[in-house]
Amino acid sequence: MNFNTNEKINQVSENTLVIGIDIAKRKHYACAVDDRGRILQKSFPIIQSKIGFDDFYERL
Repeated sequence: MNFNTNEKINQVSENTLVIGIDIAKRKHYACAVDDRGRILQKSFPIIQSKIGFDDFYERL
């Protein structure tokens, strides 16, 4: 399916959790926001390892 930007934005509801991730080589950073763009979880590091991704999953 090919959606334009407005159609994608309309899919975001009050039940949507948006996670932004800044990808790097060894340590990534993630931030969680709600449907209105309010920060729910400040930026936190994710280490490039199984343990790091398990910690990320637990945080979510």
